Amino acid sequence: MKIDLIFEKLWKQYTQLNPQAEKIHALLKARGETVLNDHVAFRTYNLAEVGIEKLAKVFKKNGYIPKGEYHFEEKKLYAIHMEHENKILPKVFISELLVNKFSNEAQKIIKDLVQQVSKSQIEQDDFCMSGRLWKTTHKTYESLLKESEYAAWMSAFGFCANHFTVNVNNLKTFPTLADLNSFLKQNGFPLNASGGEIKGSKDVFLEQSSTLAGKTAVSFEDGTFEIPTCYYEFAKRYPLANGELYQGFVEKSADKIFESTDRKLQM
Repeated sequence: MKIDLIFEKLWKQYTQLNPQAEKIHALLKARGETVLNDHVAFRTYNLAEVGIEKLAKVFKKNGYIPKGEYHFEEKKLYAIHMEHENKILPKVFISELLVNKFSNEAQKIIKDLVQQVSKSQIEQDDFCMSGRLWKTTHKTYESLLKESEYAAWMSAFGFCANHFTVNVNNLKTFPTLADLNSFLKQNGFPLNASGGEIKGSKDVFLEQSSTLAGKTAVSFEDGTFEIPTCYYEFAKRYPLANGELYQGFVEKSADKIFESTDRKLQM
């Protein structure tokens, strides 16, 4: 599958889960902005069957190269980011939950979910957008939520883009990320304020903010329940000493961005 089609399909799936992104995109276009994606992010579990490499495969096939790796001790995650030589294409950020760092109960739940996924499904080019490939219950979601919001989110939504990210450097009518944040709030979009509305700074060459995930009705084996879905992120990058924009990620900032899907922030 060609890379343009991959991102087109990912965006369609993502905006169905997260309609606020399409609304924000339309608002920016109405101001005359050309909206470019800074990066697209995915979540998975660090089990051999479905780990980072399985999601990265289709992107590597299309010319993406691993560029950075990140460790999130508190949330028990490992992540990489990849870049394409065509800088118009977004970076790809893939994180995975370190399953063995959780309770035996949580480990068993997650492994039981993954065992329902067939090898043929994993080998498909569209695996990164295959959604939830297992049967599960809301009770299971709640059980995982006690230990990890990330683990619970994965159990409910499976394999899809967790968020797209607006390249703020490419926007002409917002000199700063704070200006963009004000515009978003004025238009009724609540932001993730965990660690401050703006995560990072010019000093670390990257500023990030994000909406709070909206909620959607998800069907489980034991009923349909509204739970947090996806969010829209905004990234402004600053030049390094060599004049080139920083292209990596800041672990301390990303740690707080992950919380955009956290149910506790929405109560």
